[in-house]
Amino acid sequence: MPKISVEIPQELLEDLDEHVGDDGKFVNRSDAIRASIRKTLDILDEIDERHDRLEEET
Repeated sequence: MPKISVEIPQELLEDLDEHVGDDGKFVNRSDAIRASIRKTLDILDEIDERHDRLEEET
């Protein structure tokens, strides 16, 4: 799996960390970020579909 590096504001990282760990929804930061990216892309696909901007799969 490729690795990437991103810079995010400290406040956003602190918010993310509240959802990570034994008491959180995610095992680690990477898991949380992957889930967030998937959710965001799903939402963008839904918006594109509503505006007829998705290409037909062949």
